[in-house]
Amino acid sequence: MDQANPSAAPGIFGMFFWLIAALLVIAGLWKTFSKAGKPGWASIVPVYNLIVLMDIAGKPWWWIFLFFIPLVNIVINILVSISVAQAFGKGTGFGVGLAFLGPIFYCILGFGDAQYQSGTTTETTAPIPNQYPPNQA
Repeated sequence: MDQANPSAAPGIFGMFFWLIAALLVIAGLWKTFSKAGKPGWASIVPVYNLIVLMDIAGKPWWWIFLFFIPLVNIVINILVSISVAQAFGKGTGFGVGLAFLGPIFYCILGFGDAQYQSGTTTETTAPIPNQYPPNQA
């Protein structure tokens, strides 16, 4: 039994775990971006993928700077994830899943049946009144 380097095995397994997680995120984001009418390759370009994600979420582009502020980045990630989920017709719980379990939930979003609804908003608007009065005989 060789005990010269006992931590070598967990390092290899850890590397494969993170590699698989990264590939899942890239695949899920690629499909999600494509569904939203954005270029899929944007998912592999650092910083630009955040700009595209802000566009899908309906948030201003400068919010990417908030991702670099400790603790604030956690709140911003949750808010952006919820907005992305709502842009695809999903609820707040799905958005929290996107924030904390991204590799799984972005694959569900990208490869699932969710459709991007551009220009969605969480506000309700009043119905447009009928322009013509009903026929009265």
